[in-house]
Amino acid sequence: MIKNSIKIVLLLVFVTLSSCSEYQKVLNKGSVEDRYKMATELYDAKKYSKTIPLFEKITPSYRDKPQMERIQFMVADAHYQIKDYNLAAYYFDKFTKNYPKSSKKEEAAFYAALSYYKQSPKYSLDQKETTQAIEALQNFINTYPASEYVVEANKLVKELTIKLEKKAFEIAKQYYLIEDYKAAIVAFDNLTSDYLGTIYREEAMFLRFKASNDLALKSVILKKEERINNAIKAHQKLKRNYPSSKYLEEANKMLDVLNKELELLPKTETLVNHGL
Repeated sequence: MIKNSIKIVLLLVFVTLSSCSEYQKVLNKGSVEDRYKMATELYDAKKYSKTIPLFEKITPSYRDKPQMERIQFMVADAHYQIKDYNLAAYYFDKFTKNYPKSSKKEEAAFYAALSYYKQSPKYSLDQKETTQAIEALQNFINTYPASEYVVEANKLVKELTIKLEKKAFEIAKQYYLIEDYKAAIVAFDNLTSDYLGTIYREEAMFLRFKASNDLALKSVILKKEERINNAIKAHQKLKRNYPSSKYLEEANKMLDVLNKELELLPKTETLVNHGL
């Protein structure tokens, strides 16, 4: 029994070495036809990392030939399968431009956009790739509105947009936490105007009110009245948009303080006359 097991292992090792030897032989010294044949066989066998070097060898020989369309698509897909999404996006984009009448153009366009999506980093990092992915996916949706991939493309756009919203929300919140209230107010306003349906809208409006409240209460006397009135307007906007908001109880208590501060303030003319 043990001898049989050893024989099987040795046979597998021999087959593997022979296979590797054959691959290296074709890769380094094989004819264009042999390399093409092996490359397509390896691609069909899903051995993508091995097929790419072979395709790279034969690409110059097949340029402007009918086989090149198939080769370019397989090269793009091979890079996608090994998770080299940067090169996958590049080659899929290249395919759509080089073969505008190809039956594979729609699929290539979707996978180009999907490759950009795969490169989108977590929200705390720079979101250049996320914006690029949204643009690519939206362009695909606009170009192929009846595509079988549109449902998934829309889902991915929504996911990426929420990531951008979270990024913007966390930046605005950070401004508030470090007590840069002016920057926080601008950032929260930008968030709610740039992303009208954002899931962070209610909390953003509440924190925007808090930033206005804190800015007003910590202001010099001459600027206090105007800033208190601005904070009251922010409260009114929160209440108008979210009359049942979970934040209203806290916001109402803050509003009471603002109104009392406003009542205690001397008139603006008095402040000016006294050089305040």
